[in-house]
Amino acid sequence: MMSLDNRAALLPLPTADRAQQVIAALADYIARSRLEPGDRLPAERELMQALAVGRSTIREVIRHFQALGVVEARKGSGTYLLRAISGTTIHMPLSMETAHLRDALLQTLEVRRGIEAEAGMVAALRRTEADIVDIEQKLNEMERVHLAKGTSGPEDLQFHLAIYDATHNPLFKQLLEQMRGAFERFWDRPFDRPDFARRSFPFHRTLFNAIVARDPEAARAETLKILAIVEEDIKDMSQ
Repeated sequence: MMSLDNRAALLPLPTADRAQQVIAALADYIARSRLEPGDRLPAERELMQALAVGRSTIREVIRHFQALGVVEARKGSGTYLLRAISGTTIHMPLSMETAHLRDALLQTLEVRRGIEAEAGMVAALRRTEADIVDIEQKLNEMERVHLAKGTSGPEDLQFHLAIYDATHNPLFKQLLEQMRGAFERFWDRPFDRPDFARRSFPFHRTLFNAIVARDPEAARAETLKILAIVEEDIKDMSQ
């Protein structure tokens, strides 16, 4: 990793509203230094010295960026950039009370229904041949795991993320990742039921076919079928 001396300089900050100033300064530094996803950020001590702030402020800022999905802290290794940002990047953090899991999931599903139906339609209109190859690879892997185990977890997510990529609008993917991240442990094994949303499995292939056919209305309809089954299972299995 390059030292701070070899990159865009970080300068001490005035005393008012330190956390917000560090957020802006670090975002600007990342942009000016041309850091890319996968690059390691300066160490805590370097940031403290360069910006003349305490460890608690630096950690608060790193937690802020982690919550936004911008950086990832790896134990014993450092903090790594997941998404390129700058001082002009707009951050839209999401928050939800998850004490009542069933209600929170259903509320999230209401929002996802609009986002995912629209994403399916946009993907059908904008997808490239490379997108089709990527989506089909994810779908084939999802089907392989499903047929072997009777369910699929991360493979299902990767299929939907590939569709979001095919929209060529980064906000679709970021919103889904943030909402799903809030329930990460739940989605590993929903309600301790391996058959959760199993009935939605066939509609992933028909959704893919609609995107291949550039049929946005069919893509919307197949997406809504998947989400309707997810909603039914949340209600039935949480009783």
